[in-house]
Amino acid sequence: MECKVFRAVNQNAPANNKMTSSKIQKELANACAAEITCAIVDDIGDKYFSLMIDEARDVSVKEQMGVVLQYVNNNGYVIELFLAMVHVPDSSAISLKNAIDCLFAKHGLSLSRLRRQGYDEASNMRGEFNGLKALVLKENPYARYIYCFAHQLQLVIVAVAKDNRIMSDFFSNMLL
Repeated sequence: MECKVFRAVNQNAPANNKMTSSKIQKELANACAAEITCAIVDDIGDKYFSLMIDEARDVSVKEQMGVVLQYVNNNGYVIELFLAMVHVPDSSAISLKNAIDCLFAKHGLSLSRLRRQGYDEASNMRGEFNGLKALVLKENPYARYIYCFAHQLQLVIVAVAKDNRIMSDFFSNMLL
């Protein structure tokens, strides 16, 4: 396939192949994201899977939710992949649940196949009666809640990086 793309682009329009337009770059990024998402969903198929979510504000102060899925592939390996970054109107449990429902419906994933849900300790996430955990459990009692220890690790790294110039420089350079 790579050869076909190379021939089509470089032989038919070599001078026009700059791809510097932000519109073209966004379209390419979205096309890649759509293909990767389809591959993830196809690989999951009708297997059971786990869901990990973290929500935060982006730099424009919009609420967003990062969604990661974890499953065992046909070779017996545990696969953990980022599925989507979803903008939500607010960080309430019902908004997050609605966003999950929409995301699952869009990609043909079933909440009934969910076996684990992992979030941080925020009350909107783990709340016993009104949190996201409770809303998911009402619909699927097999989707057990497990605290996401990666969040704790992130908090430790942020705290260490703030107090240690070497670590701060290291993580600053990693982001470049």
